[in-house]
Amino acid sequence: MSSYPLIIQGGMGIAVSSYHLAKAVSMAGQLGVVSGTAIDAVMAMRLHYGDILGNVRRSLNNFPVKEIGQQMIDKFYNTNNKIKQMFKFTMPSLNMSQEKENEIVTANFSEIFLAKEGHKGIVGINFLEKIQFPNLAGIYGALLAGIDYIIMGAGIPKEIPAVIEKLTRHEKVEYTCNVENAKEPKKMVFDPSRFGLSNLKLKRPKFLAIISSNILAATLMKKSPVSPDGFIIEGHQAGGHNAPPRVSGVFNENGEPLYGEKDIVDLEKVKELNVPFWLAGSYGTKEGLKKALAAGAAGIQAGTVFAFTKEAGFTDDIKQKVISSDSINIKTDPLASPTGFPFKVADIAGSLSDNEIYNKRQRVCNLGYLRTAYEKDDGSIGYRCAAEPVEMYVKKGGREENTRGRKCLCNALMAAAGFPLTCKSGEEEKPLITMGDDYKSVISRPYGYSAEDVVKEITGK
Repeated sequence: MSSYPLIIQGGMGIAVSSYHLAKAVSMAGQLGVVSGTAIDAVMAMRLHYGDILGNVRRSLNNFPVKEIGQQMIDKFYNTNNKIKQMFKFTMPSLNMSQEKENEIVTANFSEIFLAKEGHKGIVGINFLEKIQFPNLAGIYGALLAGIDYIIMGAGIPKEIPAVIEKLTRHEKVEYTCNVENAKEPKKMVFDPSRFGLSNLKLKRPKFLAIISSNILAATLMKKSPVSPDGFIIEGHQAGGHNAPPRVSGVFNENGEPLYGEKDIVDLEKVKELNVPFWLAGSYGTKEGLKKALAAGAAGIQAGTVFAFTKEAGFTDDIKQKVISSDSINIKTDPLASPTGFPFKVADIAGSLSDNEIYNKRQRVCNLGYLRTAYEKDDGSIGYRCAAEPVEMYVKKGGREENTRGRKCLCNALMAAAGFPLTCKSGEEEKPLITMGDDYKSVISRPYGYSAEDVVKEITGK
């Protein structure tokens, strides 16, 4: 029998793939995955909202450095959970303070601790190469909690496998960060020695890279200092960010980028690399699993079908709207994401998919995960985001045309998971819902279906 999972549950959004969902999938015998995106903000908001069940505080009380875990509780825990006013949040950056690193390390530890608590199943975490600044501290926090798989997409994560190996030995690591206009490569440094845990033995998790090209797979195998342990081959049918099409500038009548023959991954070329791979993008069915196995895959990654289970992090209101729909319009929006990557947007009432709601929103950048770093004329580092106030973006050297149609995914995805920040106007941020093209696998289901139901249905067991 294969030692690999048949199903990898996708690491979706901000806290959609929460520890609740990952734990449920893991206990059902497959690979449950938490989203590592903005996980420090999620931890802070859970504490700020009162941590009703005490789970976050319990996990932080188990952090190996007790005083650091307690610092997080003291900083963010709000005993009056009815007060949900906006609080000041420090953004991740190239040269972060130790306090910010501590937030990221403890948040990742907390999420994995809770996902693995009380069972012996395997758990993974999904990071984005596009969101670089939190990754080193995030990986270390996940390692401290015994993570089994680390998954990364939205870029070319060639340095990450070597980073993981060094961090399992508590060694100092460097990571090349993308900085526009930089005169020389910029590296961020993370030194775990200050935590004083060098005697704590950490296991090395498997690393899977999410790719959409067999050429990229070959490049990562040949040119990475340490090769990935496998690949998730994700098609443009998947939710969230999609890889841009190989032929750019061609759109359909709805303004969506067109994908063609050049965007089809040559699986025979991937097989030649002799590592396991999983297929993703409308494979989240029993038939999809059979098709993937017949193609030589170890299994599938499924996201959308898990995203609306009772354990997933979308708000109940969003789950009800989606499941009760007869049909859902899904658009591959080339403008929505500040990253410039195409992004799947579901047309759901009351969300930022409504242009009237989008146009009424006052632009603000107060979470900052998708900011782009750039080098100023004086050599210092600045940060800009195409979804921030237009005049600020232009003042920082950005082009005004790059701001058109951009949505603040940080705030919108936090809101979709039930953690909306409060705007200066007093209104709460509105959500944005992303899902894959296979929405029909969701809308035919009863409200409250479980992750275990999905696993049984796909595997037939």
